[in-house]
Amino acid sequence: MARQATKTDKSDEPKSASPRRGIQSIEVGFRILDVIRQAGRPLPLKELAEASQLTVPNVHYYLVSFQKVGLVHQQADTGFYGLGPYALRLGLAALEQFDVFTTARPVMAELAAITGQTVFLGVWGNKGPTIVYRVEGSRSRPLLELRVGSVLPLLSSALGRNFLAHLPPANTRDLLEQELASMKKSDGVNKYSMRDVEAMRDEVLSHHLSRCRDALLPHFTSMSAPIFDMLGEMKAAITVMGPVGSFDDDIDSETARVLIEKAQSISAVAGWTKAVIPS
Repeated sequence: MARQATKTDKSDEPKSASPRRGIQSIEVGFRILDVIRQAGRPLPLKELAEASQLTVPNVHYYLVSFQKVGLVHQQADTGFYGLGPYALRLGLAALEQFDVFTTARPVMAELAAITGQTVFLGVWGNKGPTIVYRVEGSRSRPLLELRVGSVLPLLSSALGRNFLAHLPPANTRDLLEQELASMKKSDGVNKYSMRDVEAMRDEVLSHHLSRCRDALLPHFTSMSAPIFDMLGEMKAAITVMGPVGSFDDDIDSETARVLIEKAQSISAVAGWTKAVIPS
């Protein structure tokens, strides 16, 4: 006879997932490697052991194995230990395999769910800041002007101001000059001076994001946060956009904090380590 389940019968209840077990020696070994990485220079054995909180003999055993596979190199003249050629190859391979589009998609979906607004991913294309992906939030308004493939201006979009602040001036100079010329008023005076442009750059760098209200589209506001690679170069940006008043676009708002945090989480996957999360 089949056994009937009762309220106290736990045989059919899902078992809680047990913690994933790893190999402790590998974790310890990579702790040693990370000490060398963070130091930014070769280290003597004693200093390396102290920073790793391990004994000198124990660290030495790991270093011998790491030298055999090329992860660590010992300097012949000083005896100090630094990262080896295979560590360099690993880093370059990781950089080549990083796909900002794939990494950003789930983060953007989460951000759209949190804010309820449109979130888009932008990169620097042949013609300037270009939208390559877009996610709609629960309260998104139709933005037919901003399709995938749309190229945005430098000065009157949050995405454009982001690239203007973070890219080398030589990369943006031609487009900037074109926009400044096209914005001249009827009396021939520029809408923006170079002093205005420099102030715009400084503000973006100071707050770790850019903001643009009532410029790209009337009655719309947007904020954009940069995505960096392991070398600290800006590769893309995620931008939140919606009608003015539909979300808090203050530079110190919770929306701004979450946007920066999400962008920096993508950068971290690319190997960037200098994240700054506003309190």
